[in-house]
Formats: sequence, C-alpha cells, structure tokens
Amino acid sequence: MLETVLPRRRFLGAAGAASGTLFPAMLHAQPAGLPNLTIKEVKVYVTASGRLASITTEGGVEGICTLQTRVFHANWDNSGWMDYAKRTLAGKNALAHLQFTSQYSPVRRHYGQVPQAAAIDICLWDLLGKAVGLPVYQILGAYQDRVLAYASSQHLPTKVVDPYVEAALKAKAEGFKAFKINPPPVEADGDSHHRLDMEICKALRKALGDEFILMHHAVGNYTRPEAMEVGRLLDDLHFRGYEDPLPSTDVDGHAQLCRELHVPVIVGEFVFSLYDYPEYIRRGAADTLRFVVDNVGGITPGLKIGVLAECHGMECMPHGVGNVLHQAAHLHCELAMPNGAFVEVPYPQGARDAQPYVKDVIRIASDGYVHAPTKPGLGYEIDRAALDKAITRIER
Repeated sequence: MLETVLPRRRFLGAAGAASGTLFPAMLHAQPAGLPNLTIKEVKVYVTASGRLASITTEGGVEGICTLQTRVFHANWDNSGWMDYAKRTLAGKNALAHLQFTSQYSPVRRHYGQVPQAAAIDICLWDLLGKAVGLPVYQILGAYQDRVLAYASSQHLPTKVVDPYVEAALKAKAEGFKAFKINPPPVEADGDSHHRLDMEICKALRKALGDEFILMHHAVGNYTRPEAMEVGRLLDDLHFRGYEDPLPSTDVDGHAQLCRELHVPVIVGEFVFSLYDYPEYIRRGAADTLRFVVDNVGGITPGLKIGVLAECHGMECMPHGVGNVLHQAAHLHCELAMPNGAFVEVPYPQGARDAQPYVKDVIRIASDGYVHAPTKPGLGYEIDRAALDKAITRIER
C-alpha cells in the first residue's frame, strides 16, 4: 500500500524535468514499418493560382496545403511562412507536430497562434496520412463517412431578390437539401441593407417550401436592433441558422440574441484563437460554433473547438468556402466530429476550383451529402505533372 502521496506540484516538477530526457526520446523514435519521418525540406510552390506549402521527410513523403494569403485577422501575415517553417521544422520528427503549432504558451494564449501554424499543421496531417496510407479523418478518429451539404451562395451584387431565388432553386434541383444566404456585399456608404436581406430570406422560404433547410449569414454587418429584427423574421421563417449577426467582438449582443431568438446563432468565422471560444460558451453568446482552419491554427485546434462544442451539447459547423484543399481540411474535421452538422459547399459547385493541378473535386452525391475521400492524406490528389507545369518558381 502506498503510504505517502507525492504532492501535485512536486510531481509536475518531476515530470517537467523528465521531459528533457524521456519525452524527446519518445518523440524521435521511429515506429517500425513507417518511412523515415524526419523533416528534410520545407518549400513553397508558387503558381499563377496561388502558393502551396510543402513539407517533405527523409523518407520521401510530402505534405501539401494551400498557403492562404488573405484571412480576416488584424495581425495575419503569411509572407514569411517558409523561413519560419524551415527554422522550426528542420531535422524534427513529423510525429511531434503539436510541438510546432501548439498555442499553449503565454504569448500565444494572449494573441492567438502564430500565422504560420495553420499551414504547418495541415501539411503535417496530409503528410502523416500519406505515410500510413489513410485519409486524415481516419487517423483523427472517423465518426462518419459522409456529411450533409449546404449550398453556400456567392455574395451576389444585387438590389433585388431574383438572383438568390434562382440560385437556390438550381441548388435544390441539383440535390442540395440546404442553402445558406451570403447576402449582397455591403456598399461603401456603410448601409447594412438588412431590409433587402430580409426580403431575400422571405423569397427563398416561399420559393423552396417549408421543409427545405435555410440559413442566413449576416457577416457581422448588423447593428443590434437590425440583428434582432432580422432574427425575429428568421424565427418566423423557421431558419436553421443565423451566422455572425453582429461583429464577433460584441459578445453581449450575441448573448442577447441567443436569449431572445429561437433560430440558432452561429459564431466563430471571425474568431482567431482557440482560447477565445470559451467566453462565448460561458456567457451564452453562441448556440453553434464555427471556425476557419487558417484563423485558428489548423486542423488540430479546429478539432479542439469541435470537442469544446460537443462537451457543451453544441453543434459545430466549420467553414468551407475556399479552394479544394482548403475545403478538404475542414471536411476532415467534420468527418471526425459527432457534432459536425453540415459541410459548406461553395455554390455554384466548382466556383472555387481554382487549382487546375488538383485531380479531385468536392461535389455532393445524389443523396445531398459530401462523401469522405478515400485517398490518403487530405484525399484530393495533386497531379504532379500539371503542378510542375504550373510552377513559376520554388521558394526554398
């Protein structure tokens, strides 16, 4: 029988001391049967359709993801990604990827992750999936092999409802069972045009019928009175979601909407750190959480946000509007989440297929779902010959 108990602080101190010996040995150990996962090279492929981040191991396995150039973050800049990644990753084991992207340090908890973290995280998940021959979601822990899709409209430059009605009817005819309104762009005069948005919502409900799933994305453009007025209409129209009705900084305003409306309030597209999400839950300021992998640091923190939502009985609806590889990173999160409600598909389908060197595309099946990829890694294969032709230079 153990008669003395090691005090918690002494135990943690001992564990910290051990981390200088035991843990590095574990992290650098090479599991039998896998290729050598020591990181050999970091580079960037530059093409006319964007930049691709690449991480390659000594065993010849390469992880690739889109190197985003525009994300809504006040302090976001990926121009120095390659230099940061080379400095951080050279000679390290790809299995230790949490060391390179974790936000759990005082500076990162305060400001959010470094901007380079997301591309590193996604590349390494793609790499590890290829190393073991499995799609990423199966490594994460597959919960489902398909996710119900919603057609996500463009921000159509219109002052009438007709273009939205036409797009939604076409989406329904193609097999979509849900549609999200991304409203007309806000003009330079600053008018939120919330009344036009309301007319669009009413027109779509009338055209599509009572059973069709509808959501509305306000992009944080409304004032509190406008958000409440639109939200009450969405209640009457039985909408499935009301996304970003207010700027994400207005936590009190979101809490009021959650208290007074029935339509689920979705928050997170403009939240930039994993550690900012608990405040919305504590204050009842969100019914559903959302994230953009590039904003929060990649697939790993995205899954943590999904678990956070799950533990509070909430759904999680990751972002999905981007090119194929960007969509794929979010899809793998959704496939690994029991509370992942929908996958976002840019509409018209193929509207964001901007990378001609990607062989595979994301489309809905006849059942209205996006089915899981079967190829390893992110699961949407790069045509190497086409990529080689598209490359204008390689940054090393």
